[in-house]
Amino acid sequence: MIVLITGGAGYLGTVLTKNLVKEDSVSKIIVYDNLSRSNFNLFLGEKLPQHEKIQFIQGDILDLRKLKKVLKDVDVVCHLAARVTTPFANIDSHFFEQVNHWGTAELVSAIEESKVKKFLYTSSTSVYGSSDEMVDEKVYPNPKTFYGMSKYRAEEQVKRLLNKMPAYILRCANVYGFSRSMRFDAVINRFMFDAHFMKKISIHGNGKQHRAFINVNILVKALIHLITHDDVPKGIYNVVDRNLQILDIVDILKEIYPELEFIFINQHLQLRQMLVNPDSHLRKHIDYANQSTLKEELLDFKERFSI
Repeated sequence: MIVLITGGAGYLGTVLTKNLVKEDSVSKIIVYDNLSRSNFNLFLGEKLPQHEKIQFIQGDILDLRKLKKVLKDVDVVCHLAARVTTPFANIDSHFFEQVNHWGTAELVSAIEESKVKKFLYTSSTSVYGSSDEMVDEKVYPNPKTFYGMSKYRAEEQVKRLLNKMPAYILRCANVYGFSRSMRFDAVINRFMFDAHFMKKISIHGNGKQHRAFINVNILVKALIHLITHDDVPKGIYNVVDRNLQILDIVDILKEIYPELEFIFINQHLQLRQMLVNPDSHLRKHIDYANQSTLKEELLDFKERFSI
């Protein structure tokens, strides 16, 4: 099986590539990335096991001609490439629309002319917008940010494949946890960096807002199952592990870093929140339960810092 991972050198892609290469059913992994974040960490450090199975191609998701060439002989496409820039998800609509929406449209067009057998798209729970009630896959999307809108429009492009192959739209919660290609714009990762090195974190709003989260390793576990198995019906699935209030995260950080200070920015504001039911339809087919507590995960994260 030959697998193409768009955005394969990024935060999630690095962890996925590291683990997917160990699968015996995977003969080759093509990492397709434009390196727009100047993230070269996938290529550095100790060699990955069976690294000879990995091929890197520098390319843009908007380059339809190149995509068509790269897709030759590819069996499965895992589309991770996206513009994220959390927490500035409502600045510059064109920025998100070009890559997230039209980039996905270009990729889908190329796949329609290929012999690809399976497609995975990592969307986002941000397509639901905000809600004080727990949402699930039955809730109609109502995105509130440019980022959320672009991801939802991309989903509409992916739906073209549902009648042609096993295609999966995975609405992922906020991803956190260690990766060789770290993102420190995501809230838990940012908190960990600032707590460890600055001994101080900044909390936007009153901190009472809830968000849905998933550890990067748990998400990768689900992705690998979908790539290597054919026992999950095609469709749209939420991929969520837990819902956390920001202040709950702060409490755990204070246990890990007793000297931690924190300041509120615009504390009078009650920011919108999103609660997503962790009992996703996907759990009926894949056991990706998290066996660790958040504190255990963050303690492990702490040990990953070199100083």
